[in-house]
Amino acid sequence: MSGNPLKPVSITASRTMKLDDNGGTFVLNAAAGLTITLPAASGLGTEFEFIVGTAVTSNNDVIQVVGNDTMTGRCMMAADAGDTSVVFETAADSDTITMNGSTKGGLKGDRIKLRDIAADLWSVEMECAGTGTEATPFSAAVS
Repeated sequence: MSGNPLKPVSITASRTMKLDDNGGTFVLNAAAGLTITLPAASGLGTEFEFIVGTAVTSNNDVIQVVGNDTMTGRCMMAADAGDTSVVFETAADSDTITMNGSTKGGLKGDRIKLRDIAADLWSVEMECAGTGTEATPFSAAVS
């Protein structure tokens, strides 16, 4: 990653992350959504932090793996009614995070941390807010 590694990098269009981006904080700033593609997981400990800086108002913010990689972890979502929260776990085949600006997160301030913990495996920690009937942001969508 070029420049100051501590300075957050604004992302306004779809991007494929590189190993050189390790340790960076990336601010998702695309109201019309974008897609982030992670590098192949190999157990090197590569880490990325994504923060939603601009709420998604159309389409989706998507974070996806490549190849046979999957994700393991959870999403803690603040519910908009009743001062409650909901926790969603990944499934064995989860490989994609989809935030729609509503029921699946994608609101300003949402945070996603990903770490390459083994060959074909990303650990995910997600803290976000949801509206309406909250739903899991995790799916198996990569073909």
